[in-house]
Amino acid sequence: MAGAVSALFLLDIKGRVLIWRDYRGDVSAVQAERFFSKLIEKEGDPESQDPVAYDNGVSYLFIQHNNVYLMTASRQNCNAASLLFFLHRVVDVFKHYFEELEEESLRDNFVVVYELLDEIMDFGYPQYTEAKILSEFIKTDAYRMEVTQRPPMAVTNAVSWRSEGIRYKKNEVFLDVVESVNILVNSNGQIVRSDVVGALKMRTYLSGMPECKLGLNDRVLLEAQGRATKGKAIDLEDIKFHQCVRLARFENDRTISFIPPDGAFDLMTYRLSTQVKPLIWVEAQVERHSKSRVEIMVKARSQFKERSTATNIEIELPVPYDATNPSVRTSMGSASYAPENDALVWKIRSFPGGKVRYLKIIEKSGYQALPWVRYITMAGEYELRLI
Repeated sequence: MAGAVSALFLLDIKGRVLIWRDYRGDVSAVQAERFFSKLIEKEGDPESQDPVAYDNGVSYLFIQHNNVYLMTASRQNCNAASLLFFLHRVVDVFKHYFEELEEESLRDNFVVVYELLDEIMDFGYPQYTEAKILSEFIKTDAYRMEVTQRPPMAVTNAVSWRSEGIRYKKNEVFLDVVESVNILVNSNGQIVRSDVVGALKMRTYLSGMPECKLGLNDRVLLEAQGRATKGKAIDLEDIKFHQCVRLARFENDRTISFIPPDGAFDLMTYRLSTQVKPLIWVEAQVERHSKSRVEIMVKARSQFKERSTATNIEIELPVPYDATNPSVRTSMGSASYAPENDALVWKIRSFPGGKVRYLKIIEKSGYQALPWVRYITMAGEYELRLI
């Protein structure tokens, strides 16, 4: 980040400062409070405007969570995207300590809040935002002065997201590949738009400092290795990694190498802009018998391999808002009228899969770990236009 933050403010819904931490001494609380109050009065709802503003030589960046605003102020040229990401991480830290971030929780725990503000940023530069690491030396019941504890090794070493000395009797890793399929189909049955939004969600219960490597059927990697891709490779876009991933290694040979945090975390998110074959194809035929009677025939056809199974499928069919007591018949599953949604909901049990090429775990002590990989595909925005 090019510049440093001057101060971090926590404000109420009216823009009044609840708690603030001065890091560089060149921005006052009164100055920030007046500016933000004018901003609310002038622009209305801050959620509908840009999160970056400038006034009298000071740049302000802010986000809102419930009835609290988190805002940074700086007189230097800072990386706005990095600071906005930092503010969201601060929200996660407060939620870890107080269950929920609200004005009341800040007032009830201002001692802990000041301790956290001292640790998450140093002289205007973001430092430690891993809640699990912070909780090792900042306790939630710290309402009184106590003997200063020695910070954990994670604070002073390069792996700030994981503590040393973790031990498990059974070493396991769970990896869920969760993808949402978004498809828009026109009245002629042609796919107008389709994409896949995915996330690799991990739960790690490993001893020591394990080195993990994850391989995907990434087209760039397979072509670089001179391997035939055919239809098995994919083009990953908009990739976002957890901070534990070694970005230089990924850019070099497309291998995802990392020392994982302990417990649950999102390893990466991505998007695939590709022509997606709908896993379940839905067709609807509408026949009007009179001004007050309409007959609709809906057919659903699976388009995935027989050995794969889909589960908890729901097909929602919009009906006129003044529909009364629709008569429904199904060949499988069950259907019911949902007047609150002006729709018929057809529920069927069943859904599909794919593969992650490999997940490898290496730890210096040489213990055996069990990797469990599960592939989950969910419906995202799936719309069929009949007109």
